[in-house]
Amino acid sequence: MNLGLVIGNVWATRKVDSLEGRRMLVVRPLRFDRSVAGDPIVALDTVDAGKGDHVIYVSSTEATIPFRPALTPTDATIVGVVDRVDLESGSWRQEE
Repeated sequence: MNLGLVIGNVWATRKVDSLEGRRMLVVRPLRFDRSVAGDPIVALDTVDAGKGDHVIYVSSTEATIPFRPALTPTDATIVGVVDRVDLESGSWRQEE
C-alpha cells in the first residue's frame, strides 16, 4: 500500500465500459512523512475521496481486486482515506 495526496480529477468521455461510472483522480505519491515520492498518477476511486485528501492506494495486480470478478483496467486504486499517521518522529492528521 502507498500513501498519496489527491490533487485533481480526470474526466474522460470515452473509456472502456468497465470504467463507466468510476471516478478517476490524480494522486501525488508521498512518503509517510508527507514528502513527495514520485510523479502524479491516475487512480480509480473506491472510497469517495476528494481533492486535498490523503489516501492509501494500491498498485499493480492488487489495484484490480476491488473490481473482481470484472476485468477493470487500472494501475492504481484508492482504497482508503487517511485520518492520521503516527511515526516515531511524530504524528500528523488529515486536516494539517
